[in-house]
Amino acid sequence: MEVILKANIEKLGVVGDLINVADGYARNYLIPRKLAIEATDKNRRFLEHEKKIEIDRATKHAKDAEKIAEQLSGVSCTITVQAGENDRLFGSVTNIDIANALAEQGFSVDRKNIILEEPIKELGIFTVPVRVYHEIIANIKVWIVKAQDN
Repeated sequence: MEVILKANIEKLGVVGDLINVADGYARNYLIPRKLAIEATDKNRRFLEHEKKIEIDRATKHAKDAEKIAEQLSGVSCTITVQAGENDRLFGSVTNIDIANALAEQGFSVDRKNIILEEPIKELGIFTVPVRVYHEIIANIKVWIVKAQDN
């Protein structure tokens, strides 16, 4: 029996896949648990329509993300920190600090999208990648400067 998956099922497929399974498996397990629906002509047309809508939505999100990535690529933020004599920081600069610095400039970036392999522990200029959307990444410049002693 052909069914259309409504949920991701390990070893079978992902949402929207049209698969062929045993009749009993479909009638007694997949369909009653609302994990799949029977692949009738009406359901197939609906599936195609939903896929088309999802592709359009993903394309729109990607275009918006490209614009945001262009804006972010020109951004540089300065973070002032306390540092010792050898320009070693007291503590470190993390993705949270960078997200806060970007928020001050009007960019709302989730800290999880700032890709730092390890926290920054010294003064200098660093290029930090920011994931905007799936594979779309913008590079920002982060200036780590020493706080002025009074």
